[in-house]
Amino acid sequence: MSPTPPARRLRLGLPRRMFSQVLLMQVAIAAGVAVLATGLFLAPLSDQLDDQAMRRALAIAQTTAQQPDLVKDLRDTPPSPDGPVQKEAERIRKATKAEYIVVMDWRGVRWSHTDPKQIGGIVSTDPGQALAGHEVMEIDSGTLGRSARGKVPLRDSDGTVVGAVSVGIAYDSVRARLIHAIPGLLAYAGGALAVGALAAWLISRRVHRQTRDLAFSDIAALLSEREAMLHGIREGVVALDRTGRIRLVNDEAQRLLGLGDAVVGLTPDEALGAGRTADVLAGRVAGTDLLTVRGQRVLVANRMPTDDGGAVATLRDRTELEQLGRELDSTRGLIDALRAQDHEHANRMHTLLGLLELEMYDDAVEFVGEVVGDHRATAEQVTERIEDPLLAALLVGKATVAAERGVALWVSDRTRLPDRLIDPQGLVTVVGNLVDNALDAVAGKPHARVEVELRAEGRTVVLRVRDTGPGVPPEHRELVFNEGWSTKKPPAHRERGIGLSLVRRLAERQGGSATVGGAHGGGAEFTVVLPEALAEPGPEPALSVPSAPRAAEEES
Repeated sequence: MSPTPPARRLRLGLPRRMFSQVLLMQVAIAAGVAVLATGLFLAPLSDQLDDQAMRRALAIAQTTAQQPDLVKDLRDTPPSPDGPVQKEAERIRKATKAEYIVVMDWRGVRWSHTDPKQIGGIVSTDPGQALAGHEVMEIDSGTLGRSARGKVPLRDSDGTVVGAVSVGIAYDSVRARLIHAIPGLLAYAGGALAVGALAAWLISRRVHRQTRDLAFSDIAALLSEREAMLHGIREGVVALDRTGRIRLVNDEAQRLLGLGDAVVGLTPDEALGAGRTADVLAGRVAGTDLLTVRGQRVLVANRMPTDDGGAVATLRDRTELEQLGRELDSTRGLIDALRAQDHEHANRMHTLLGLLELEMYDDAVEFVGEVVGDHRATAEQVTERIEDPLLAALLVGKATVAAERGVALWVSDRTRLPDRLIDPQGLVTVVGNLVDNALDAVAGKPHARVEVELRAEGRTVVLRVRDTGPGVPPEHRELVFNEGWSTKKPPAHRERGIGLSLVRRLAERQGGSATVGGAHGGGAEFTVVLPEALAEPGPEPALSVPSAPRAAEEES
């Protein structure tokens, strides 16, 4: 027999669903407002009804006191139930539905009353103020119970006070009006509460759709996870609102783009300046895996629109990948060159072996000298004119690769570069990119030739790379330096259109420039000017002078 499952504990408190919580809170607020408004309305209503009743009683008293024959009848006739004063007062009372109308003389003796037995007696409340000529409004109790009263003096033609008129409105009727008003007021309050509940339900439904029925705790957890994820991932994230302004930049995006927190609220153009990176973030350049260059970094950007009209752009750093891709290209070129050299070396060894077997020793010696001399001449030509070892090694290697691709790589006779480079790595990147592009442009063409010229003008380095390829049309001479722009088919492992952009950025970073024009005899000529690229020449080393021999020590 299975054990009885434990009974669930009754959980008190707010429901977990946001829809239910919002609806409950809004209904509670609407009910509270309705109750408060009803109480605030009822509180002064009683006073207002009392004031209205007293003013009505005072108005009836004033009307009664203005009757033309009332003063004359008060003087000429004694107080009696059948007297003219009693009849006139009763007529007015019935017409106005007042509880009573009492006419009294200057001594306070009644001449009229609802109860005829009270006629001729002294009034039960003090009539002093009315007999003194003042009008009085009050809530007081008398022989007929509690009533709202109005008292006015009764004057003769000379203005002399000869009596007073007191009119009472039953207080029970005032209370009845108040009680009668409560159901209607509660009905209005209930209607307002119903409208508020309906509005609360509609708002809660909208919140339900927009938050996908998440609880407040779930939203708080999602926000915490979002902050941790955005600032912890190694991918840049830039979020823009529907107006195209930046509303979020995570830590990695700040690092990749060189931005700070102050860019929030700015447009990409304002934050980054005009350029391809700003165009990609703003959506003016469409596509996936768009390449852009920011500083010395090669970035891959993707932009995705959001439901609210904004967009989210992601950025990945591909600088190292691009460098590895270029090294892979160089390595493949070197492997191809080595393979070709191996084939050529085998041919030369076969030739040398044949000469030796034919006992043509002098021809064999001459053949070996020519083969070794060609390579030695190329290396000596480069190292004599370019003293920086890193740059000289690059050009020697490029010359070998060019020879195997059927391209003649020459170092211009005007080349003179001392070993005083401040940033040799940067110049190696510039020369390598330009030579690679030139080799690609002339490869496979007859009489292909690439010429490199490097010379120093003071502390400025001027680099020119000329080729005999098809050249660059005038309308494309600025486009070739844009990120991602290329006429070549990209290799499988990376994108094209990065090398020349990096060349220009490296030149501009040093205050220089990179331009392209036409070479003599056709082809293209790339010119890079790098001011302050060379260090100041050091002082000449001083000749050492032998010191004079020390005097002999005196004998002790």
